[in-house]
Amino acid sequence: MSATSAAARPANSRSRVITASLVGTTIEFYDFYAYATAAVLVFPVLFFPTGNDTTSLLLSFSVFGAAMIARPLGAIVFGHFGDRFGRKATLVASLLTMGIATFLIGCLPTFADIGVWAALLLLLMRLVQGFALGGEWSGAALVATENAPKGKRAWYGTFPQLGAPLGFIIANAVFLIINFALPHPDGGAQRSAEFLAWGWRVPFLFSAVMVIVGLYVRLRLVESQTFSAAEKTGAIRRFPLGAALRNNWRQLILGTFIMLATYVLFYLMTQFTLSYGTKAADLATAAAAARAAAERGGPAYDATAFAAQFYPGLGFGFTDFVIMQIVGVVFFGIFTLLSGPLADAIGRRKLLMWVTGLIIVFGLTFSVFLLPHADPKFTGALVQAFLVFGFVLMGATFGPMGAVLPELFPTNVRYTGSAISYNVASILGAALAPIVALWLWSLSGDGNPVLVGLYLSAMGVLTMIALILSPETKDVDFEENIGVGATASL
Repeated sequence: MSATSAAARPANSRSRVITASLVGTTIEFYDFYAYATAAVLVFPVLFFPTGNDTTSLLLSFSVFGAAMIARPLGAIVFGHFGDRFGRKATLVASLLTMGIATFLIGCLPTFADIGVWAALLLLLMRLVQGFALGGEWSGAALVATENAPKGKRAWYGTFPQLGAPLGFIIANAVFLIINFALPHPDGGAQRSAEFLAWGWRVPFLFSAVMVIVGLYVRLRLVESQTFSAAEKTGAIRRFPLGAALRNNWRQLILGTFIMLATYVLFYLMTQFTLSYGTKAADLATAAAAARAAAERGGPAYDATAFAAQFYPGLGFGFTDFVIMQIVGVVFFGIFTLLSGPLADAIGRRKLLMWVTGLIIVFGLTFSVFLLPHADPKFTGALVQAFLVFGFVLMGATFGPMGAVLPELFPTNVRYTGSAISYNVASILGAALAPIVALWLWSLSGDGNPVLVGLYLSAMGVLTMIALILSPETKDVDFEENIGVGATASL
């Protein structure tokens, strides 16, 4: 690419790159985590009222996980257009798709209104959310890394990653504000009747405002010079998926397993811990709540069946535990940013191997931090420490992924390859993690989460193997790594 042609195309400024990659992923993750929170607090009651809280929660988690199955399809579709026609238009399309689906969730009738159709409509909207997120992350990561200065690619790659903690904090803060603003006859730490009646809809409807802001930012982007160079050299493929499967299958597999422990850790730290932390710590408390719900017109209460299927949690109020999670997620954001310069300095592979080793050890500590004690304050301190440690590790492993996965692939299949790896890992990790964790939790009988921790450690071992087999990508040159040319066959 000549100096004249490079100068003719306007460059994206640093602020524009950072803002476009950060704002978009923040909105996308806000939409995703608004659902994740509602999947624990609202949907089991309003969309899956089976009469058994464990079964309702499992059905809600299943719909949550269904979105992960749609994500690889979104990765293929958005990756195809991103690798053929450019990153900008594809990113705008993914943001619009996610925004519309999230807004419509806030408009859905519940099971009390239309029966099982409510659950099916929720599943449909969730699949659309997953489809959109399947194309979002890769495009944002490519906008950041393909426009990064030399030696700062991992640093720039942390900004789309920062959208995950920011989206989580904003989504849960909105839920908390709404919950606080409504009357609480059963205590301020609990969900109010008004919250279940209509308050839960507000975070989903609010997403429309955020999408408008995101569209404004992304429409001001210009295409990266890396992609433009691939166009001019004839390297763009008519069928990027075919090229990736033929020429980069090994990178697809390694990238998927490099992401595996990250996904499992995050969904255990957010969705599972919220379920475990807010479930009643004893049968008497849980039974009283179930009887009260039945008296208000909820599912019928059967004392024998309820006792047979009950297993305890920690008994925190919803508000209290979400605040504890938000404190932990602040550390997630801090260490996401810190991981970028560190990965640029010592290499992505070396950093991730150290962090993955710590994740394996962390999985062995669940029964140390997450069991109730006689002193509630001591229990709270241990749980808060657990959340902080877990989210520190999450930031340290998630931050470098914005550079690692794109660096595994050449420009002409980079969107497709990184998107498929990222989102197939979401099936193996995020889709299965909440369901497997709930099952392992129930197996203990006494609420001990030790098996859940062992599950995380096992996934960490698989990620460690993938890292050992992977090359260091710190010095990959995007300008030279364009891919197979137009004259080569697929």
